[in-house]
Amino acid sequence: MACVLLFTRLFPFSHRLTRTSLCLLSLFLSYLCYCALFPADTIMQTSGDPTASCQRVLDHGAKRRIQKSLFCVLQQSSADAFRMKSDQRPSTNLHNDTPSPPMSNLKFGNKKLPNAIIVGVKKGGTRAVLEFIRIHPDVRAAGTETHFFDRNYDRGLEWYRGLMPRTLESQITMEKTPSYFVTKETPHRISDMSRDTKLIVVVRDPVTRAISDYTQTLSKTPDLPSFQDLAFRNQSLGIVDTSWNAIRIGLYVLHLENWLRYFPLAQIHFVSGERLITDPAGELARVQDFLGLKRIVTDKHFYFNRTKGFPCLKKPESSGSPRCLGKSKGRTHVQIDREAIEQLRDFYRPYNDKFYEMVGHDFKWE
Repeated sequence: MACVLLFTRLFPFSHRLTRTSLCLLSLFLSYLCYCALFPADTIMQTSGDPTASCQRVLDHGAKRRIQKSLFCVLQQSSADAFRMKSDQRPSTNLHNDTPSPPMSNLKFGNKKLPNAIIVGVKKGGTRAVLEFIRIHPDVRAAGTETHFFDRNYDRGLEWYRGLMPRTLESQITMEKTPSYFVTKETPHRISDMSRDTKLIVVVRDPVTRAISDYTQTLSKTPDLPSFQDLAFRNQSLGIVDTSWNAIRIGLYVLHLENWLRYFPLAQIHFVSGERLITDPAGELARVQDFLGLKRIVTDKHFYFNRTKGFPCLKKPESSGSPRCLGKSKGRTHVQIDREAIEQLRDFYRPYNDKFYEMVGHDFKWE
C-alpha cells in the first residue's frame, strides 16, 4: 500500500483509476518491491547445499556482514535434519563393494587357520580324501597344496591364513600337503600354530606306494633310471637305498615317531589307501567321526569307475557329469620285477609291524 500511495502522489492522473485497477496496480507494485528487497537466489533454492546460497545472499548485502538471516538458519536446520534422517536409513546402494561387517560374516564368513590338515602321504590317496570330504557342507578346504610348513614357513601365518577359504563358525577349514608327513620341522611348526589341530594321514602299502611314486615321476621324466637302479644299492644282496625319497616315505613308523613328540596319537587319524578304493564310504564315515562331523557323506555319493579302477563321486544335481579325479590318478603302474617286489616287502616288514603296533591297527600289507 505504501507503494500505491507513493504512486498517486507522483502521477496526478492516478485519481481517475477505478478501485479494481488500483488493486491490481497495488499487487503489481508490491511484487516489484518484494523482488527488490529479496533477491531471487534467496527464494529459489537449488537442491544443493543451502549454506552456499545463504552465503551468496550475504555477499550481495550492502554491509557484507558474516551473519545468517533467520530464513537461512531455518533452512539449514531443515537440511541438517534431513541428512540425519537419511543417515539413519539402511543403505540401498547395490554397488557397494564393502559390505557391512554383519552381512560379511553371515554371507561370506572369515578366513581361518585350518582346524584339520591332511599331512600325508604322497601317492597314498590324499587328493581323493580331500575331494570326498569337501562335499560335506560343514567342510571348506584350500584347493591347492599350500606347502606352508615345509617350503613357505618364512611367509608367516597371515600369508597362510590368506590361502584359506572363507568359512562360517560352524564349518571346518582344511588343507592338504602330503609332504608334511616326512618333513622333520613340520610337526613342531603345526604345534606352534595350534596344538589342537587334527591330523589325517592316508597310508598305503609302502611297496605299492613307491611304485606309484616312480610311475608318476617317470611320466614327467622319461629318461629316469630303472626302478631297481633307484631302489637298491645292491639288489643281489638285497640292500635297499633308503636315501631315495620314494623308499624313505614308506618308513611310516620313523616319521610317526617324530609327530608323536608334538601330538598325541588320538589327534592323528589314519586312512587306509586300499580301503579308500574298495570302501570309500566306510573310510569317509571314520574321517567324519574323527572330525566331529555328522555322517553326511555316505555310499550314495560314490560309484566305482571301472576304467580308472577308482571310486568317483556321483553326478551332483547341479552338474552334468560325475566328478572323478584327474588323469594322473589311477594310472597304470609300470611293471616291476617280481623278485625286486619281494625284496622290498622283506625290507619293509619290520617297519610295518612296528607301525601296526604303534597305531593299534593291522593294515595287512603283505
